Amino acid sequence: MAGRFRYLAILPALALATASTGAGSDAQREEPFAEAPIALLVDMSSGQVLFSRDADRRFMPASITKVMTLFLAFELIAEGKLSPGQSFAMSEQAYRDWHGKGSRMFLDLGEVVTVETLLLGIANVSANDGAAVLAEGAAGSVEDWVAMMNAKAREIGMNDSHFGTPNGWMDEGRTFTTAHDLALLAREMIARHPRLYRFYVGREGLDYRGIAQANHDPIRGRVAGADGIKTGFTNQAGFGFLGSAERDGRRLVLVAAATASSRERRDVSVAMMEWGFDAFDSRSLYQRGAYVGDAQVQEGARRTVPLVAAAPINATFPHGSTSEPTLTIRYEGPLRAPLEAGEQVAELEIATEGAPPSRVPLVTGQAVAQANGWQRLLNGLAGLFR
Repeated sequence: MAGRFRYLAILPALALATASTGAGSDAQREEPFAEAPIALLVDMSSGQVLFSRDADRRFMPASITKVMTLFLAFELIAEGKLSPGQSFAMSEQAYRDWHGKGSRMFLDLGEVVTVETLLLGIANVSANDGAAVLAEGAAGSVEDWVAMMNAKAREIGMNDSHFGTPNGWMDEGRTFTTAHDLALLAREMIARHPRLYRFYVGREGLDYRGIAQANHDPIRGRVAGADGIKTGFTNQAGFGFLGSAERDGRRLVLVAAATASSRERRDVSVAMMEWGFDAFDSRSLYQRGAYVGDAQVQEGARRTVPLVAAAPINATFPHGSTSEPTLTIRYEGPLRAPLEAGEQVAELEIATEGAPPSRVPLVTGQAVAQANGWQRLLNGLAGLFR
């Protein structure tokens, strides 16, 4: 979030050993995690990039596309526009398009299935047929669902992504994304819908209609704290993975794309995640809801609003470091009243020497009503003596 900023503190800076900058050990400089031509590892609690290779390069996500379908469904559930208990039927069109095609739940023509079951199938066995049935049922058509996916992508800032299907099936390159955009999608899904994420994502698999299928997540059961998120594969895209793991309140998200085999995808994903936890420490800066600073307010019943942490905020350091980051609040302002409590209006920038600054959201700690005539007069007089 560019624009006016309020400066909080200068503290001794620290050079992160981020492989994308060329810093770190000799082993890091020898192309770490080389099995993944596209790779990104981010500490979600600090927003800091721990490793990056071609993270802005566009690629075909294949079934990782289904994460956007899941996120959109979670958003609709939160808004009361979709219910896990709703049921949708496999239409003739969906049956023609997806019966016997790729990974699936083996849905039959006319079969009625709940949204909850569809989401479990999409998340854990990559059900192409389930994604199509959900799209038709929730939006009226696959085309309308895809339009909603793209609108949601723009809303959360996925500026280098476009979706042509709800499931990532090959579409001559109309569906594309970047590692940065996928990490952003993972952050928004987990931060906005932690309960739904925990319920639907990262299960062992799905047993539906007497057909048991396993989840092919490459880090689940291999990395402590791993809880998802989604694999992808087509001959055009290669093998990809958007994954996450949490240990002691610290969550890492990784993207590995365009690997040559499922084995390479597994090996590089496990190695990258373990390295992220082992090579870096995390220190708490603010707990969820903690006061961070103030922002100026224009035309409000009060002239400032407290800014608080939207989620626990940490800083990430190479293991054993005792240095501290530089913290800056940034926001476009002054903010204009009225403001609701919990509204995201600013970001805390965490700057460390030798690595790009990271930013995490800050929200309003209380509501600010629009000023009445008397309050506007007092604010105007106070402004004269600033």
